[in-house]
Amino acid sequence: MQIGPYAIANRLAAAPMAGVTDRPFRQLCRSLGAGMTVSEMVAANPRTRDTAKSRQRRDHAGEPSPRIVQIAGSDPGQMADAARYNVDLGADVIDINMGCPAKKVCRRAAGSALLADESLVGRILAATVGAVSVPVTLKIRTGVTARARNGVQIARIAEDSGIAALAVHGRTRDQFYNGRAEYETIRAIKAAVSLPVWANGDVDSPEAAARVLHLTGADGVMVGRAACRQPWLFGDIAYFLATGRHRPAPSPAERQAWLEWLVEQLHDFYGEYRGLRIARKHIAWHWEDCLPPGPLYRDLMQAESAARQLRLLRVCGALRVESAA
Repeated sequence: MQIGPYAIANRLAAAPMAGVTDRPFRQLCRSLGAGMTVSEMVAANPRTRDTAKSRQRRDHAGEPSPRIVQIAGSDPGQMADAARYNVDLGADVIDINMGCPAKKVCRRAAGSALLADESLVGRILAATVGAVSVPVTLKIRTGVTARARNGVQIARIAEDSGIAALAVHGRTRDQFYNGRAEYETIRAIKAAVSLPVWANGDVDSPEAAARVLHLTGADGVMVGRAACRQPWLFGDIAYFLATGRHRPAPSPAERQAWLEWLVEQLHDFYGEYRGLRIARKHIAWHWEDCLPPGPLYRDLMQAESAARQLRLLRVCGALRVESAA
């Protein structure tokens, strides 16, 4: 896949997820086979620009190109300014969020709420594309409701506006993450435009990735929630698409090493207080299929210092590795 001047290493992207796809998690996904990653959503409102959260969401230090920053907002002028601002800070690609279904985002008429106003979508896309010289991409859903699946119309507006690539989540705004994704609309979008298209939604196994690519004709797949629990899924999918076979599952020792690396990076990136709290959800995701003994796991999840969290993580991990031997 090609996005502007950037050749993406493979057909696999990590979906942008607020509260998840920070720099440490993006780096882990890249190291385990993702060809592309996207930052957490950054608000276009200039009043939030200098907050610690916004600065960390824009942080791409040490990451390879393309460094993609996702912006969200409903005002064309603010979106254009946000695009210029982030490009000046080193963004290689700007991604526009019109896919988030969260109520706090949609209440501001941003995210997937924008899909209900095709005229505003066109103004935002035109303003953002016209503001910067780097590629601008777009993430959408299939529509606002099942009765208003206007993904094809939005895709045509995107192409006419100069959008360089499109990611489509196979659910409507009102579905949030419930039910099953549908891929017929993504297939119709791919047939309607010449843009590169990523298919997103319920890609949780190598077989699912192959099936979605076949059903939609998309150029690539974007993996979201499944990557939280299996960041090695990108490598699994790449191997399956290339060979038609499954590669051996990662060993408990490998999984433990990846988790320890991520937790250490989160401590460094956020500092002790926030880092150990953010690490808790990643620990829970990684060990969801086989939790350590109750009291020890409870002590780990309640640890109030980075050093204690890491020490207990290693103890729990050693027990898991030993029990699997």
